[in-house]
Amino acid sequence: MPITVLGGTKLADTGYDVANSVRFNDGDSPSLRRTIPDDESSTGSRVLWTFSTWLKRGVLGTQQAIFGSYQNSNYHTVIEFNTSDQLNFFDEYNGSKNGQRTTSRVFRDCSAWYHIVCIWDKDNGTDANKMRVYVNGVEESAFGTNSVPSNGCTLGADDQDMSIGERETVGQNFDGYFAETFFVDGTAYAASVFGEFDEDSPTIWKPKDCSDDLTFGTNGFWLDYEASGNLGNDANGGTDYTEANLAAADQSTDSPTNNFATMNPLDNYYPASTFSEGNCKVVQGGSAYAWNLSTIAVTAGKWYAEAKLTTSGAYALVGITDQSPVRKLTDVLGSDAYDYSIYQYNGDLFNNAGTDPSNDDANYAASYASGDIIGIALDLDNNKIYFSKGGAWSDGAGSWGSTTFADDTGDVSITAAASTGNGNYFFASGDYQSASQPTWEWNFGGCPPNTISSGNADGNGYGNFEYSVPSGFYSLCTKNLGAYGG
Repeated sequence: MPITVLGGTKLADTGYDVANSVRFNDGDSPSLRRTIPDDESSTGSRVLWTFSTWLKRGVLGTQQAIFGSYQNSNYHTVIEFNTSDQLNFFDEYNGSKNGQRTTSRVFRDCSAWYHIVCIWDKDNGTDANKMRVYVNGVEESAFGTNSVPSNGCTLGADDQDMSIGERETVGQNFDGYFAETFFVDGTAYAASVFGEFDEDSPTIWKPKDCSDDLTFGTNGFWLDYEASGNLGNDANGGTDYTEANLAAADQSTDSPTNNFATMNPLDNYYPASTFSEGNCKVVQGGSAYAWNLSTIAVTAGKWYAEAKLTTSGAYALVGITDQSPVRKLTDVLGSDAYDYSIYQYNGDLFNNAGTDPSNDDANYAASYASGDIIGIALDLDNNKIYFSKGGAWSDGAGSWGSTTFADDTGDVSITAAASTGNGNYFFASGDYQSASQPTWEWNFGGCPPNTISSGNADGNGYGNFEYSVPSGFYSLCTKNLGAYGG
């Protein structure tokens, strides 16, 4: 089952807004790096420091660096996710592990933002406090590997590289999003300095404005990712980090204070689909009937998303589903009563179509092709769905009609969310034949995987879409969910 944000799970008003994040796509080998000068005045503390960042994971099950330093193969410091999706924090000193903590639990929620704080405090008189790890405000206490450092770590030495999202000379690039990344040189700060629990929803951990409360030290920094032309900008005024394989398009409004939907690699229905670009790009699996769902499901409200078909063999499908738990290997997106999809081949509507594409609602729209952007307007207040191609909305009678959205024109009546098998709807895409293997680039508004030539936000100012968002419809993010009860 997918990990989702449902109608009852709203992000509380944080009081402090994180405007931007940066998207790392591991296939591009992205990184942010700074070389510490070979200068005694630039040497930071090698015995005491704090690292803090918010992150949202993309690809799972691979070794992915979060932060670290590299002097050579015998001297380096690493904070990473390992291949088992555990958080792993260690220093390599003279070719051997010099302190290591690997969490017992794993971190596989690609729909959520995690806040991670790691502290190195080698001279602390309490062994348990020499290396500390916090996740979402709570200190980790269960470790599969747990050894105490006996030396100062590599990080802080001069003439070395400090990097975000890569392990130098090895790669292991991070995949997902970073926001509010801090490094403090010479001070140990607990997670409560960087975040706090919400007063009204005490299980929600949220960022807080802390930059004025920190003593950054010699090599400290704060990356807020708000300058799209300089994503490595140190907002604290220090030396910027150098970008590699990152572009202005990788700046995102998906953040820990406004979490946007993406596609969900954990709900890889009939597996083998591959995910990239912050889980907004999906290459459907080679098996027939492969399809995938969004991370966020909705129960009410009006929602808009765009899906660009970039490659296909003519049999792609896109729409919504309740993701009923009972499925067969011959089910396509549109086979069941609570599936609604548009068929690329002829623009027909699939709903309760079973395994036979002739058992569909013919003449809903017209065919679409690679390069087309399909708009989906989901109205759960009136139980309707609308589809567009290239900004032109279906007239419901076999063609793509007007670029002006009109209620009750080209609408498809759908079952109320509360009456479906799971009580909600997900956005979804898939294919009908194994030879098709379409590639879908989903845009829920937070970080489009494709270039947006125009730029359109919803009525609340959220999202970045190619075509106009119909009045009263909204991008699928937690601030809109909190306002409209999705």
